[in-house]
Amino acid sequence: MNTALRLIPSYRPDPASWLMFSAGALLILGLVMVSSASMDVAHAQFGRPFYFVNRHALYITVGVTVAMIVYRVPLSLIQEKSTVIFMSSLILLILLLVPHMGRRVNGSLRWIGVGGITIQPSELAKIAIVMFMSAFLVRRRDEVRESWSGLIKAAGVLGLTSALLMLEPDFGATVVILTTAAMMLWLAGSGIKQTAISLLLVFFAGSILAVSSSYRVQRLTAYIHPWAHPFDQGYQLTQSLIAFGRGGWLGLGLGNSIQKLFYLPEAHTDFVFAVFAEEFGFVGVSIAIGMFMVLVYNGLKIGLEAEKKGLVYGAYLAYGLSVLIGLQACINMGVTSGALPTKGLTLPLVSYGGSSLVVELSMIAMLLRVRYETLLLPQGSRGMR
Repeated sequence: MNTALRLIPSYRPDPASWLMFSAGALLILGLVMVSSASMDVAHAQFGRPFYFVNRHALYITVGVTVAMIVYRVPLSLIQEKSTVIFMSSLILLILLLVPHMGRRVNGSLRWIGVGGITIQPSELAKIAIVMFMSAFLVRRRDEVRESWSGLIKAAGVLGLTSALLMLEPDFGATVVILTTAAMMLWLAGSGIKQTAISLLLVFFAGSILAVSSSYRVQRLTAYIHPWAHPFDQGYQLTQSLIAFGRGGWLGLGLGNSIQKLFYLPEAHTDFVFAVFAEEFGFVGVSIAIGMFMVLVYNGLKIGLEAEKKGLVYGAYLAYGLSVLIGLQACINMGVTSGALPTKGLTLPLVSYGGSSLVVELSMIAMLLRVRYETLLLPQGSRGMR
């Protein structure tokens, strides 16, 4: 019997397969939820219920097309051009501050309009900083592991990026980038002491920034006592919490959300997860969280296997992208459920958005490229690349 079982070929799904499955499931989930959450708002604003749905489908099409192109780019070229890409993202952040270049929405200057196309430079900055930090860690690997100078040099680059982001202001993107960079330093072999200090500095800087502006103080106050301000600062959070509460165990069913009917602002963008919780309940929320866990776990696994074969840049890139996606998902879900203060961050691959969706699909393509190049290396290879 044991001999017969050994003759049956065993099949272990590749991390890339799991990554594509989870990313595809989240994309489908996003299209369904954007449809459900936006139709009434779209009909009221534009007289076309499918206005946001059609645009979201277009963004997915563009994102998949861009991802297919990115997948074909060798990691060596990405590594070589990482500094140029990073500097380009900084230039775009600076252009936001030029009069008549940036577009201000809800008090934040985060978008640049070129013709009929609107891009969000902070989204490009997220992927650019991961690409740049991966190349930096390859060049300065020993310095990062053995001394403080590597950490100080990284802090200078991150400080400049954070300063430009805070001028928009974009506190959420700043926290995501700084935390992702700190985790990349740790995964690259930085000492526990250095990593702990890095995270403490991120926390300290975030705390200072959080109380440096009156509107952020109001958000913190509303987060701590949302029901004390149900019609002003705490309105969005209380409506989101009502959505979660109405969802119960199994939810009200697809399309049956009440909060999306002009009660919950940004229902199809930053707070789409609240509508999902109302319609699919605790069970649906658990499945969605599980999909993100599968995606991040397999992204990290792709990085680990790349590092074992000596594909160091690819490994750091996979680590950074996986942490970035997972962290942004955690923050978005934490915000909508009231576990974290309100931040303007989309739910990766799910929320309505153009720049964010294209960038997130490009991240998935890069992870798949890392896996592809890892498999090309011979077994037992330890070449440093």
